[in-house]
Amino acid sequence: MDTLRAHLIPWTHTIFGDDEWTFQQDGALAHKARETQDFLRDNCPDVITVDVHWRNANGEWPPNSPDLNPLDYAIWSILMEKACQKPHPNVESLKRALKKAWKEITLADLVKIVDNFSKRLQVCIDANGGHFE
Repeated sequence: MDTLRAHLIPWTHTIFGDDEWTFQQDGALAHKARETQDFLRDNCPDVITVDVHWRNANGEWPPNSPDLNPLDYAIWSILMEKACQKPHPNVESLKRALKKAWKEITLADLVKIVDNFSKRLQVCIDANGGHFE
């Protein structure tokens, strides 16, 4: 939570100013903590919550939803294509290649990926939250 307080909140003020925005998270354990969920609800204009536990299915975000995560449905494949064309001799080499590949992704690419998001949401709704391609 210190990271969210120190970095996320100031960044959102810089980027969005007084405009409304929504915080979307994945199901990482640190994100699912009740304390984190409470902090996000208190500090973000809108939050798409996750289930904090399988017995407490009150979250809004489908569990294990790579179809709805831009990193999963687009960015990772771009990074893999650019950075993993050849084997890397060590982790540092892979890190350098990934950083280089990330810098090569253009703003136009990111805008297309984000613009595709609403279409993907509709397909998910049509699939009643089930998996889709």
